[in-house]
Amino acid sequence: MTSPAQDNATIATRASGSSFYLAMRILPKPQREAMFEIYSFCRAVDDIADGDAPRPRRQEQLAQWRRDIDALYAGQPVAGTKGLARAIAQFGLRKEDFLAVIDGMEMDAIADIRAPSYETLDLYCDRVASAVGRLSVKVFGVDDAAGIKLAYHLGRALQLTNILRDVDEDAGMGRLYLPREALDQAGIAGNDPVAVAANPAVGRACEMLVKEARRHFAEADAVMKQCPRRAVRAPRIMGEAYRRVLDDMVARGWTSPRHRVHVSRFYLLKVVLLNAFI
Repeated sequence: MTSPAQDNATIATRASGSSFYLAMRILPKPQREAMFEIYSFCRAVDDIADGDAPRPRRQEQLAQWRRDIDALYAGQPVAGTKGLARAIAQFGLRKEDFLAVIDGMEMDAIADIRAPSYETLDLYCDRVASAVGRLSVKVFGVDDAAGIKLAYHLGRALQLTNILRDVDEDAGMGRLYLPREALDQAGIAGNDPVAVAANPAVGRACEMLVKEARRHFAEADAVMKQCPRRAVRAPRIMGEAYRRVLDDMVARGWTSPRHRVHVSRFYLLKVVLLNAFI
């Protein structure tokens, strides 16, 4: 296998200090281990998409992952995926969600995304974020109807927040995820990532995504209020952490140069403690 799943110690090291890691630490061991397996898979395919190998090589590596997922569901796991196989069997994880994540990473591997249509951006968010949410809610024990709706909204809220946080970093990689419609409304022509990121009007384009992210956060909150509180502890922590990032970015403003917003460990620990003993 091109990118085998990493052992849990390696996963914990990479995730340590993140809102994901702290949210997953409060889960019972079987759920926690399953989530680390999902995280390992996501990191592996994301590393391929963001790697510096030639694009055909990256596409072949992702194709290998598709074959590995096929093998898992055929009962023939390849080396490095037996932990993922256990998670799939224990929590009924769906094959199509793993494949959707790979499809999303392939969108980055084929060519740098630059000012996509909003429809394309929404598809990208569904694949790289909401599909991960659909896997995760199965582990958390949220029922299917509520789980799919929660994954839809919270996944998009988190990914749009990531896009807003990473505008400058993505520009340095030749990528621009702000949608064409938002750039047009802001009066920004062209799709050169560095030029757009430096444009004084970029804040107006970002505000469109801020509004959309907040709508999805609100919808996710409404879903979680209808779910057993214990089943949504982890997604609630993730949502509160990312909403704080979004609020802090809005308070900071969009004028260049922009400092990268981070949520303090103290705030994360407070959020975790408020949700850990529900």
